[in-house]
Amino acid sequence: MQNRKRAPDRKSEIVAALLVLADRIGPDRLTTNDIAREVGVTQAAIFRHFPTKAALWAAAGETLSERLTTSWAAAKNRHAAPQAQLQALIHAQLGQIASCPALPAILHSRELNVDNPALRATVQDILMQFQGELVDALQKMAQSVDMAPELDPKDAAVFLTSLVQGLAIRWSLGARNFDLVAEGMRLFDVQLALFMQSAQVAGMSEG
Repeated sequence: MQNRKRAPDRKSEIVAALLVLADRIGPDRLTTNDIAREVGVTQAAIFRHFPTKAALWAAAGETLSERLTTSWAAAKNRHAAPQAQLQALIHAQLGQIASCPALPAILHSRELNVDNPALRATVQDILMQFQGELVDALQKMAQSVDMAPELDPKDAAVFLTSLVQGLAIRWSLGARNFDLVAEGMRLFDVQLALFMQSAQVAGMSEG
């Protein structure tokens, strides 16, 4: 007879299955029956741990939030220089998407976020926090690196988050036939060079 798992372990297993199946099936089409089959339990067992499907998705959001914030903190702690921190933050975000391909679809699913206020609040917090991390690094860079004075760090952060999101979509639609992290960092270097070039152009025009 198989040993019963402790409740926290079973809940973690259920959330992990949800994240895998959200990629395989799609977050908007995923059912609790799908999750139950993947875990090897009954649907009733799913609801013993999560009273509603909304509660299950809210738990998944919290799991993603913890993973992301932990990866951002580790990325920043590995580097002291603002430019290296910025690079590490983008690398960490791309790495999280590569390890959990359903992440962009969950974060940007209108159906999930409209129907689930708790998940929506978590998603908004995730997006705002990542944006804030980028802005902070860019502001520090502007004080120590030759960047165009008219380049607003908030605008630059939008460019970078759009780069990550757009590339993640292309990666998903293209059957993941390229290395997401490697391609993302290559394009990051291109974008950063453009930020720097704008500063050089501004300096030449002033001269």
